[in-house]
Amino acid sequence: MPTTKRRALILISSAHQLPLAEPAEIKSISTGFFLVEMAQVLKEFENEYEFTFATPDGNAPQLDINGMALSVNAVEKVGAKTMPLRMQQRRRSFDVNSFRKRHPDLVARREQEVRLLERHIGQIPVSELLPNSERELAEYRPELVRRLDKLPKGTFHSLQDLIQRHRDPADAFTFADFDFIHAPGGHAPMVDFRDNPWLGETLHVARENGVTISLICHAPIGVTSTLQRIDAQGAAYSVKDNPFLGSSISTVPESGEKFALRFLYPRVPGKKTRPHYFVDVAIKEAGFKLLRNGSAPKLAYEPSVGLLTGNGPQAIDEQTAKLRSILTQSPAARRTSGKHASA
Repeated sequence: MPTTKRRALILISSAHQLPLAEPAEIKSISTGFFLVEMAQVLKEFENEYEFTFATPDGNAPQLDINGMALSVNAVEKVGAKTMPLRMQQRRRSFDVNSFRKRHPDLVARREQEVRLLERHIGQIPVSELLPNSERELAEYRPELVRRLDKLPKGTFHSLQDLIQRHRDPADAFTFADFDFIHAPGGHAPMVDFRDNPWLGETLHVARENGVTISLICHAPIGVTSTLQRIDAQGAAYSVKDNPFLGSSISTVPESGEKFALRFLYPRVPGKKTRPHYFVDVAIKEAGFKLLRNGSAPKLAYEPSVGLLTGNGPQAIDEQTAKLRSILTQSPAARRTSGKHASA
């Protein structure tokens, strides 16, 4: 039976390892996506929407355990909470149960997010603990893995599959049925969202069909992919007149990345730690405009291409509210008929 719900596409990176430029002896670290940057969207829209889940290659994404830190669940206050909560965990007297009792609101939000994951995503892997991961997460990860391992595995479509189905006249699937696309961050998008022609084709097709595109944290690196598209034969080609080019983008700033690489979980202890590039630098070099960002929530919206971007977990609540506002005003939200095929 056709669904009466509206449709949305949740696009998640499937990268499990983040390559490093430094230190030379460490080729990569375990990574994934941040649940906090997706869960609020699922919560806001689950009663009205049917979600289709996709990754660039169709493989299952990996949840970044470091994105489950209680400080991350402080959302707009994450900048103020991160270091104090880390310092509490470094005390000799640290006790995980006492620590959680001191932050019941953050524990409750994290639990709500995991239940959304259980309802909508199913069984996925969890990234490995890193040497600089928080102590509370070392206690939490085994519990989380046990919960997720009990679930059935979900379906993740590849972008190539969705594009080919969209182009097939005999297939009822169409991007026109989606009201929005949302992609969470975490470091994983740095691997498979940059300069990806199938992602570029997806974003162009979404724009051409009136689909609002929401990218947060590291996911805005995906705009670099709009410089390429895929032709009818499946070959990539450069876009001459890119309507996305020149858009203002909000994303994680180089300064924030360097702080994290010096003090937080990505740091290789005792070593200068660097990825192969910084997201904001790559976006600027590709021809886009960057908003100046700090630790406060910062959104950018380009109505001409339906592109909404945010600078990290601190922005997810504001970004979800903005997405709701955009959909209320957009032609896509006012559609009352059309194909509603299941992908």
